[in-house]
Amino acid sequence: MKIALNGASGFVGGHIKNRFQDHVIIEKTDSEAMILEKLKDVDVAINLAGAPIIKKWDEDYKQLLIESRIESTRKLVNALNQSACSQFISASAIGIYPNDVACDETTHSYAEDFLAQLVQRWEEEAQTCHKPTAILRFGVVLGNDGGALKQMLPAFKMGLGGIIGYGKMMTSWIDIDDLINIYTFIIENKLSGIFNATAPHPISNYELTKTLGKVLFRPTLLPLPESFLTLMFGEAASVMIDSKEVYPKNLQAQGFEFSYPNIETSLRHLLKKQ
Repeated sequence: MKIALNGASGFVGGHIKNRFQDHVIIEKTDSEAMILEKLKDVDVAINLAGAPIIKKWDEDYKQLLIESRIESTRKLVNALNQSACSQFISASAIGIYPNDVACDETTHSYAEDFLAQLVQRWEEEAQTCHKPTAILRFGVVLGNDGGALKQMLPAFKMGLGGIIGYGKMMTSWIDIDDLINIYTFIIENKLSGIFNATAPHPISNYELTKTLGKVLFRPTLLPLPESFLTLMFGEAASVMIDSKEVYPKNLQAQGFEFSYPNIETSLRHLLKKQ
């Protein structure tokens, strides 16, 4: 199995490279012709390209978020449609879903904020691919070497962790190892369609905070006001404040089994690696 990876430099990309040793890397500076050349003898193309979301958004950065996802996906898809590659898997995000509503892949009522509109445009671009296409809507990806957990750990280890606001917002998350297993599952079963890459048990921010404190044997007494996050990140704070309750109905219907379906088993597994 040989893969082409678009967006290899990030946290998830690093884990995919470790899982699929036979791979080629598509660079953001590659022309469409260069991408087509790299796709020779490639079985599956994986798209992860996109500038980081957790950064203060001004109008220039919003444009970068758009261009880094839409234009890079368009260029890749144009090359894919001329290639012999047999499958395309493109990343997406659960930010497409509305707040405070239990959602699965049958939910077609989407949020209307900037992030949701960006995700919809990103998915539409991916779906112009003529190859069998799977779109993975990522939840909050937890790993000890990147993503949200790595950013949270220093404060929590010092006993400075706490809930955000009242802690009621729902967090739909996924263990990095389960996420990479999802890629393998989709490739081996030649699946296409929309899949929520989230654990089957979303949790409140309160539960996430208290469980992480329990696993680390640290207190979690200092709440973080939502207003502080808004001051630090502006509109981008919505990624941390919004309440997304999302279920992986399609993956479970296909028979995928999560190794870490519960937050405590995931955190114990990830922190044991440190």
